[in-house]
Amino acid sequence: MCGPLRASLFERQKQVRRLLPARTLIAMPEKKTIERARRAKKEGKAPSSQAGEFVREEIEHIREGKHGARSTKQAIAIGLSKARRAGVKLPTPEKGTQSEKVRKQAKRDLAKGAKGTTEPSAKRSRAIKGALQKESQAAGSHRALSRQARTAASKRTAAERSKSAKKAANSRTSGQRSASARKAARTRAAKK
Repeated sequence: MCGPLRASLFERQKQVRRLLPARTLIAMPEKKTIERARRAKKEGKAPSSQAGEFVREEIEHIREGKHGARSTKQAIAIGLSKARRAGVKLPTPEKGTQSEKVRKQAKRDLAKGAKGTTEPSAKRSRAIKGALQKESQAAGSHRALSRQARTAASKRTAAERSKSAKKAANSRTSGQRSASARKAARTRAAKK
C-alpha cells in the first residue's frame, strides 16, 4: 500500500478511534465500587474488607462475560491491585508468603494509589483486555470460588481460623450473630 490508498486507510482508522470510547478499561474500577469501599472505610472496616468490594466487582465482570481469568486467584489478584491503585491502604504481603515479584507489584500499586490517579495507557489497557477476553469465565463460578476459599482456609491453622471467626463475630450485632448461627445449623443439618 502506498500513496492515497494508504492515506485513506490511515484516515479511516483515525475516525474509528474517535468513535470508540477513549477508555474501555479493565484497570478502572466502577464508581459504585469506589463508593461502597468509601462507605466501608467510613464504617471503620478493615482495608481487606474495603478491598473485597473491588474483588467482588472483578468476579461480577467475569460472570457478566466482560472478560475471563486464568484462575480465581488471578481474579482476586486483579481486584486487590485495583483496590491498592484506588487508594485502599491494603498492606503488601509479608515476606515469604508471596513471591518477590508479587510483593514488588503490590508496593508499586500502593504507591500509585497514594499518588492519585493518572491517565492510563490506552495501548496497555487494550492489550490487557484482549488477553483477559481470551481466558475462561469458569474462574467466576460458584464452584471455583468455593474451591478457592477452601484451599485458602486449609493453609491456615485452626487457631488462625478461630481467631478470625471470633473477630468477625465481634463486628456483628446480636441479630446478625443469631442469623449466622441459624444458617450454620441448617448447613450442618443438610450435611447429615
